[in-house]
Amino acid sequence: MPFDARFVNVARQAGLRAPVIYGGVDKRDYILETTGCGAAFLDYDNDSWIDILVLTGRRVEATPADATIRLYRNNRDGTFTDVTEKSGLGRSVWACGVTVGDYDNDGFDDIFITCWGQNILFHNNGDGTFTDVTAKAGLLHPDVRYGSGCTWIDYDRDGYLDLFVAHYLGFDFAKIPPTGKDPACNWKGVMVNCGPGGLPQRGPQLYHNNGDGTFTDVTAKAGLSFEKPGYGLTAVAADFDGDGWPDILLACDSTPSLFLHNNHDGTFTEQGLERGVALSEDGQEQAGMGLGVGDFNTDGYLDVLKTHFADDIPGLFQNNGKGYFRDVTARSGLGVETHFVGWGAGIVDLDNDGLPDLFYATGMFAPEVERKLPQYPNRTPCVVFRNLGDGKFEEILDGAGPGISERHCSRGVAFGDFDNDGDVDILIVNLNEPPSLLRNDTTGSHHWLKVLLLGKTSNRGAIGAQVVATYGGKKQVQAVLAQSSFVSVNDRRLHFGLGQAASADLLIRWPNGNQESVAGVAADRLVVVEEGSGVVRTETFRPPAKA
Repeated sequence: MPFDARFVNVARQAGLRAPVIYGGVDKRDYILETTGCGAAFLDYDNDSWIDILVLTGRRVEATPADATIRLYRNNRDGTFTDVTEKSGLGRSVWACGVTVGDYDNDGFDDIFITCWGQNILFHNNGDGTFTDVTAKAGLLHPDVRYGSGCTWIDYDRDGYLDLFVAHYLGFDFAKIPPTGKDPACNWKGVMVNCGPGGLPQRGPQLYHNNGDGTFTDVTAKAGLSFEKPGYGLTAVAADFDGDGWPDILLACDSTPSLFLHNNHDGTFTEQGLERGVALSEDGQEQAGMGLGVGDFNTDGYLDVLKTHFADDIPGLFQNNGKGYFRDVTARSGLGVETHFVGWGAGIVDLDNDGLPDLFYATGMFAPEVERKLPQYPNRTPCVVFRNLGDGKFEEILDGAGPGISERHCSRGVAFGDFDNDGDVDILIVNLNEPPSLLRNDTTGSHHWLKVLLLGKTSNRGAIGAQVVATYGGKKQVQAVLAQSSFVSVNDRRLHFGLGQAASADLLIRWPNGNQESVAGVAADRLVVVEEGSGVVRTETFRPPAKA
């Protein structure tokens, strides 16, 4: 059967023309230049059309003036307007990760951004502008830190979003030699930047929301002061074990990934090894970069896709329903792809057939490698694995459209429906190039359903909630996440491909532990469900005409 999703890069005609400045173009002397940054699909103005936030980096020398965080407003016609200047978000910083959530429950999503240097909390004023409230909120830190993964999480279920912040490593220009100065810093005989191995590890921070716009550092109290925390990158907060409390999964580079189990008492216990997500199936440490979270085998449990380094395979971890994972990478058919460094990832139904597919973006860590080893190019294509059912996948090489085969040095990825036409589009950060905006032009007769949750006693954005959709003999769960992929944020509207099913039954698990059922929801529309009130709004999309 043909693959019904086809992706075209429409970034230029959509108005996304500014490059994402991040480190050197032909050479990266420091690891700070290699990680890149994330992006977000978000509806900052609550008009039911998702907007775009793209982070930025700098250059070690001569940073151009257009190196800035950018906000693009959706014009509802397939194009975007750069509203950075008006928004107040236009900072030139070494940004890395982003998490989006309504921390003060005022109905507008706020933005937290991690950086090398000082992290930033932007409060959404509700009028198209944002205010830097980092100091006011108690989130300033006196030292220079390399913030990476971050996520909003209501870990104590009090209705207010708390904040988890990971750190990649300790970085200081004065203490780390550039490329070529330390002969130990080489990859396959090519001199490259130093790290992460040998550089200092730095543990995560957990900030409790006081409910008055301020936060308190509760890291030690929560049991998160680790002696060897690893090199943390993407952070995902979700209830992986079905106990009604959100856990934290942290992908770590070249060290074991962490599973922070929520103990229901304000503390966490690290259980990555026993949960099966710390190492590969054969017990090896891997370069954990991105985390896709979804239900690839439609059994109602959250599974994980983790991206890794070149000459390694991506990791697909199947959840047994109690938060214990089995590495099913090889038996699923993913072992055929070892060519690229993987970054932003997702378990998403690209063709609406009711079976979630796998996607990840790729890009080399050091552009100078390909000059001596041309088999490791700097710019590489995206990877798509089509879900065949029965836990098996096949790689789609040429059948998913020209946007997939375009070659870029990519990092962060966000998934969402920017043109409101009922399929999943993809936003990709490309280093020192404009981002890619892959419009999905699906064909065929498959149905779909979108679900937007609004909390009432839970946090307003319902971050941490889960929806189980039952349709056509399948049962698929999705979670409202505040970060995933690679340090990025997806469209908060959950998207279910339904195949030939014309309706679905929904079971909603709210962040406070309550459950709510909505039966017989008709397909091909968005339903908005408010906690305790059922469906409060329905939208049937009228998408813009495709160019």
